[in-house]
Amino acid sequence: MNTSLNDRVSAFAKAGKILSQYLASDHSAIDIDEDLWAITINQTLTLAEQKNSWFTRDNLLFALEQWSQALTVEHLNNWLEPYHLEHVEPKKVAVIAAGNIPLVGFHDVLCIILTGHFAQIKTSSNDDVLLPLILKLASADVPALEESFDFTEDRLTDFDAVIATGSNNTARYFEHYFGKKPNIIRKNRNSIAILTGDETHDELVALSDDVFLFFGLGCRSVSHIKVPENYNFDAFFKAMYEKRELINYIKYSNNYDYNKAVYLMSEFKLLDNEFLIIKEETESYASPIASLGYSSYATNDDLVAEITAHAEDLQCVVANQKVQQTLEPSLKAMAAPQLVDFGETQKPGLADYADGVDTIHFLLTLS
Repeated sequence: MNTSLNDRVSAFAKAGKILSQYLASDHSAIDIDEDLWAITINQTLTLAEQKNSWFTRDNLLFALEQWSQALTVEHLNNWLEPYHLEHVEPKKVAVIAAGNIPLVGFHDVLCIILTGHFAQIKTSSNDDVLLPLILKLASADVPALEESFDFTEDRLTDFDAVIATGSNNTARYFEHYFGKKPNIIRKNRNSIAILTGDETHDELVALSDDVFLFFGLGCRSVSHIKVPENYNFDAFFKAMYEKRELINYIKYSNNYDYNKAVYLMSEFKLLDNEFLIIKEETESYASPIASLGYSSYATNDDLVAEITAHAEDLQCVVANQKVQQTLEPSLKAMAAPQLVDFGETQKPGLADYADGVDTIHFLLTLS
């Protein structure tokens, strides 16, 4: 490793600065270097859209905005300050990244490089141009950073540890293949929202971001809502209607039509506002695109018991502050799920680790 921790922090902060300048400008920058970066970023975003039609320009820009805000010297140093990174013996850490939402695998790579290890990266074919872009931006002023990572399409070999993210099915393969190495293996998780009936319109509109950003394809996307018995959905549907333009996107529309037809043929009782289907669901927190499951609860004790029993299935629990205060004493000893405010699921901080597993701590145990 030919870079210091300060070098690496500065490199990623530079990437964040370039992204911020790109997002804030009209791409007619006076500085020729900034203009060249704008061209590179534009070309990469266009290619990402072409390779994965779920990656709309709006969703791509949202993902870049979140990372541009996170990648500052202050945020990176504050995040890393509690850890002891002075004497790390570099190891090769394989990363098998998911591709469900833009840059979903970048946090793992960032952790590996910042701790002084080497990242051997296998991207998903659904998201294989954005991560190289960010690393290219980071390496611009610190070329030695390029010695901290590589990308491969081949079978992973000669690694010391692995971080792999996939479905429950692929996780079984990962556990079989990588089980003898130090590892973090992530499976399917979903996020839920708890409603009381007292939410404001603004809170429910914020919840629509948790539901619809990235078309609900992320593990932090709300796919199920818990409601009081005899809950009136009128206010909920009114707030969700703010996102009605989604029905104009052909892939979303096709999923809406298909899932509605399947539900109707199965004679499920549905609630529907012509772009979102709500179906009572007590067996799973997962839901298809353009639909949400819901189930009812009677007391807060019921909620605590259910969330505790299904903690390994949950990434986030969205609720107002009053509900969070009720749940927090019972959930604080658990690594996951994370309690989140309305509208904040797709804005995790650097220390908001997937599944509640501290990636930095894991990487430091390798030395």
